[in-house]
Order: sequence, then structure tokens, then C-alpha cells
Amino acid sequence: MSTQKDRQVRREFGSVEESEALSIDEDRAEQLVDALNTDIANAYVLYHQLKKHHWYVEGAEFLEIHRFLEDCYVNLEQGADLLGERAQAIGGTPVTGMESLLEHATIEAEDDDIYDIRTSLENDLELYSEAIPGLREHVKLANNLGDFTTEEILRDVLETVEEDAHHVEHYLEDDTLVKD
Repeated sequence: MSTQKDRQVRREFGSVEESEALSIDEDRAEQLVDALNTDIANAYVLYHQLKKHHWYVEGAEFLEIHRFLEDCYVNLEQGADLLGERAQAIGGTPVTGMESLLEHATIEAEDDDIYDIRTSLENDLELYSEAIPGLREHVKLANNLGDFTTEEILRDVLETVEEDAHHVEHYLEDDTLVKD
């Protein structure tokens, strides 16, 4: 295994540089990057939980739910990519390492055990419900700091996350997930 310690670091994680081209001063950039890193971390925690449920879904509605969960985790990955690109553009370093993701996340995934699909979806909805308020707060933060591009990116991610959460909620209605 190669050691990364021998390589020169271009930008230390957690540091933020002022973005002259985007006219975002260092103080505002630090606040925005911190918020974006929280949202990236939350996206990847939820991503991995959805991926797990995608692998283990069973039952009469297997294929539909299997595909739906795939769409959801792909949406999260695409959203995290947009947030990471923005964090980098405004002078920050997006969170990427597994330990750092867990440190920055405000949500916690279920354990590694396998559950029935109803329980799995309930757990997914719980994580969505915990992550969404943070995204909303970060939309407000970006607006208050005058970074309307970050605000728009966060709004787009929020809209997708809310839509997916709403669909999970529909799967949990009484007339779904019936046994054969």
C-alpha cells in the first residue's frame, strides 16, 4: 500500500481560500463550505443506506422498489457531486473521506442488519426527514450571505430530495407492500 504522506498537499482539508473570481470573501466561503460539507456527508450516509436496501429488497413489489431505490441513491450522488463542485469553486475542500463524512453528517444510518422492506423504507424516510431541515437552513444561509448560485444549487438538491422522500412516504401507505 502506498503512503499518501510522501505526497505534497495542495490544499489542506478544512481550509478555505477566498474566491476572487466569484467575489466570495473567506468568511462567507467558510460558512458555505461548512454547510455544503454537512449536506454532502448527509447525502452519502443516506446514499449507502438506500444502496443497502436496494440490494436486499424482496417481495411482490421487488422490481419497482429496487428501481426506485436506485433512482434515489443516484439522485443523492448527483446532488452530492453538485455540492462538492460548488464547495470547491468557492474556495473550499469538499468532504470525501469515510471518517470525515461520518464526522460531518448530522444523520446516522441504521446498522448493518437486514430488515423487511417496510422497516427499511421507514428508516429511509427517517433519514430523509432528518436531512431535509438542514438543506432548508442552508438554502437560507446561502441567500443571507448573498451567494445566489449556491442557493440555487441547494434548492435544486432539496427539491429532488423532498420528491424522493415523498415517494418513500407513498410506499409506506397501508395499501402497499402486501405479501403474496
